[in-house]
Amino acid sequence: MKMFHSKMCLAALLTLVSGLSAAQDFSREQGLAYGPNDRYEQEIVRFEKREQANPSPQGAIVFIGSSSIGYWSGTVRDDMAPLSVIPRGFGGSNMNDALHYADRIVLAYKPRAVVLYEGDNDIAQKVGPARIVDTFDKFVAKIHASLPDCRIYVMSIKSSVARSSHWPKIQATNELLKQRAENNPLLTYVDVATPMFGEDGKPRRELFKEDMIHMQRAGYIVWRDTLKPVLLNNELQYEK
Repeated sequence: MKMFHSKMCLAALLTLVSGLSAAQDFSREQGLAYGPNDRYEQEIVRFEKREQANPSPQGAIVFIGSSSIGYWSGTVRDDMAPLSVIPRGFGGSNMNDALHYADRIVLAYKPRAVVLYEGDNDIAQKVGPARIVDTFDKFVAKIHASLPDCRIYVMSIKSSVARSSHWPKIQATNELLKQRAENNPLLTYVDVATPMFGEDGKPRRELFKEDMIHMQRAGYIVWRDTLKPVLLNNELQYEK
C-alpha cells in the first residue's frame, strides 16, 4: 500500500533530518526487556463484559493501542464515520501488551482491518527500537495467522513536549515500522507525527494536555485529518 505523507514546514523538516543519523544509531538497540502483561487484565475483562452485553459488529476496524487511543474512544467513531470502528485503547500499554491481548480484543471481533498505535510507552520504559519492531512483527504474524487478509495500519509514534528527548529513538522506531509497511502490501504506515510539529521544529504545545504527553482535542483533530483519508481510500469500499 502507498505511504501517506503529510505536508510539513521547513523548520520541522530540518528537525527531522538533523535527527536521522542519531536515529540510525539507535535502530539496532534492544534496550530493556518488556515487563509482565497481567497489569491490564481487569481492563481487558471490562471490554469482554461489554461485548457480552452489546456485541461489536464483525468485519469492522479495530483501533488498538495505548492511552492515546484510549482517550480517543469517545469521539473516534464520529471522527472516522461512516467507517465502522471498534476502539480498544487501554492504559499505558505497549507493543508487547497489544501482542499479548490481540486474541481477546482484536481477533475476537474478526476485523477486516486494524489500526495500531503503540511505542510511546515502550520507549519511555527504555525498550529499544529493535525490540519494539520485533514485537510488532509478532503482532502482525499473530493477526495474519488467523486473518490472512486483514489490513494493518500502523501509526507513527508521536513526539510529545514532555518526551521530546526521546525523539531520536522514536525516529529510529518509526523508520523501521515504515520499512515494514513498504515490504508488506497488507501494512500501511501512517505518519501522524510530522504534522504535530510546529514551525519551530518542536512538538506543538497546543495539541497537548497539561502533562504535555497526552493529547487534547486539537491533537486528535490532527490525527483525524491525517488518518481518515487513508482509511476512507482503502476501507470505504468494504463498508457494509
